[in-house]
Amino acid sequence: MSLMRSILDTLTFLLLFPYYCLEAFVLMFIGTQTKKKMAGQIVLVTGSANGIGRQIALNFARLGAVLVLWDIDEEGNEKTTELVRANGAQAVHTYKCDLRKKEEIYAVADQVKKEVGDVNILVNNAGILNKKSFRDLSDSEIEETLKVNTKAHFWTCKAFLPAMITRNRGHLVTIASVAAFFGSNGTTDYSASKYAAFGFLESLTLELRKEGKNGIKTTIVCPSYVNTRLIAGVKIKPTFLLPLLDVTSVGRKIVDAVLKEKLYVVLPPQARLLILKIFLPKKAVFLLADYLGF
Repeated sequence: MSLMRSILDTLTFLLLFPYYCLEAFVLMFIGTQTKKKMAGQIVLVTGSANGIGRQIALNFARLGAVLVLWDIDEEGNEKTTELVRANGAQAVHTYKCDLRKKEEIYAVADQVKKEVGDVNILVNNAGILNKKSFRDLSDSEIEETLKVNTKAHFWTCKAFLPAMITRNRGHLVTIASVAAFFGSNGTTDYSASKYAAFGFLESLTLELRKEGKNGIKTTIVCPSYVNTRLIAGVKIKPTFLLPLLDVTSVGRKIVDAVLKEKLYVVLPPQARLLILKIFLPKKAVFLLADYLGF
């Protein structure tokens, strides 16, 4: 019986796999994919005071969403608040939250649930980049990177996912990085944290699917270098595979991907080729790393 089941499973996979790939390819060109309706939806964005987080908030504001903005930078967050109000947000709620502290995340999350309501879309965007070699990193710097870039994703999801599960409706978004595909010189803590963030949401996606919670969508975003203050001072080498991206365009594309309920978003799309490194010989991998400036 187990052999027969294995054969049937394999045949099903071989039939459906090319069909689903072809379906996605066709839909990409005919443009009939429906989009989420965002008016009145509660969207929480971490790291909203500047950069990608601010642009994500602005694009959701233009769709009439209710914005919940989390950042430790109160001044920057107030500026984002002004911008999203001017761009059509139905309402804006701003909170100071130190994502290094689990207890503070839970406390502010409880405050949001009481004052605003259950979050419909959770965007884990906040990130730290130390720009130091492994030997120059202090223990506290490594711990802070992992707390903000990875562990905070666990705590925010623990806080807001139960309500989504009850309704079987919601959306979790992780802003990872192409650093989750290819480590580089001077980013041991950052790359490790982004690999982990990627793996966390991918695994959680499959858990939710196993539990029949197909109404909860997930999106994992992996951008290349984005022209924000996060990479200020970093010596980058823009290439065809990894160009320097405009933050306004990145914010727009991320929100569009969420509206279309895409699972993976790689910016630019050709950066997906980096995953093929596992098929390359060692010398070719190092040559690629040199070419990319890694």
